[in-house]
Amino acid sequence: MIIGIDASRNRSGGTFAHMVGLITEVMPEQYGVKEIHLWSHKKLLDEIPDKPWLIKHNPIYLEKNIFQQLFWQRFIFKRELKLNNCELVFNTTAGSLGKFQPNVTLSQDMLPFEPGEMQRYKLSLGRLRLIFLKSAYIRALRHSTAVIFLTRYASNMIQQITGPLSISKVISHGVNDGFRNIQLSRQWSEEPIGEIRCIYVSSAAPYKHQWHVVRAIKLLRTQGISISLTLVGGGDGEPQRRLDEEIRLSDRDNDFVTQHPFIHIDDIPNLLSDSDLFIFASSCENMPVTLIEGMASGLPIACSNRGPMPEVLGNGGVFFDPEDPESIADAIKLLIKDPKLRKECIETSYEIASEYLWSTNARKTFEFLVETIKNSQKP
Repeated sequence: MIIGIDASRNRSGGTFAHMVGLITEVMPEQYGVKEIHLWSHKKLLDEIPDKPWLIKHNPIYLEKNIFQQLFWQRFIFKRELKLNNCELVFNTTAGSLGKFQPNVTLSQDMLPFEPGEMQRYKLSLGRLRLIFLKSAYIRALRHSTAVIFLTRYASNMIQQITGPLSISKVISHGVNDGFRNIQLSRQWSEEPIGEIRCIYVSSAAPYKHQWHVVRAIKLLRTQGISISLTLVGGGDGEPQRRLDEEIRLSDRDNDFVTQHPFIHIDDIPNLLSDSDLFIFASSCENMPVTLIEGMASGLPIACSNRGPMPEVLGNGGVFFDPEDPESIADAIKLLIKDPKLRKECIETSYEIASEYLWSTNARKTFEFLVETIKNSQKP
């Protein structure tokens, strides 16, 4: 069998990590797959290891603007798949405009489907983009031979809008090994010594609520708790302006909030190793990969109670309302003040994170792709 993969629209860190993890771990010969053809832009292809069975394609259209990318996907890609004798295409985003059959689509974007989240973008180009994406996603998912979801939560929520899909499966992403082997610079004792260093890894966005986290840290400091916050991921536009304003109000002297720009995934473990507590305050996720990375690091976790986060973290952390600074502060304070709970959360989250392996993702994904090919060949 020969399988094609459309990764032409993979532009975020999570989609990069998925393709690198999948290609690194899969052994296609185990599933009767002779070749894998991968179409994407140069930046992603350069991250993916070379394999004897992997053929990388970099059409010039994918280095151009979004309209040329969509033109290639809609009018040219099907012909390229046929020329390379591909028997199935794996669409790694639900925004595909391709027409090739059979196909398996991976749903990775929850934002257009989560109730209330689109409204955070008000009347803006960002909101118009989400409206367009929602329509495109619904169409793509309904016309897919089969669909892969990342969490049960995403599967249930999205199918409430698309209607029941005939064939679907939940296959979670993995976590890079670099996050499992972190050596924390100091371990929690009964009472932490010195300033408690919190970290939140995510670029500023309307649904990430960094400004509420900053306010929560300020509240804890007014209660006499020595605590600081490192934000990783940068940001721009209105969310960054809102964050900047909250930092200006809460941390006038630049004493306790530090924001780093985008940092490559390979460098994030170093920042986690110098942290004491992991915060995740998003209200909308398909699968919170950075949360799982925090779980694998061995840090105690204070986490949003929205979306799939309770499904993923389970009993491995303390939950809060991401839009309520007092709720965030209470969750962090509980982890600080209760050493028994903190220890239990660390052990539980680490154990859960051990189940999120790229090798498992690769195995389940290719079993599903091959099964879809065989079912499509039945009379």
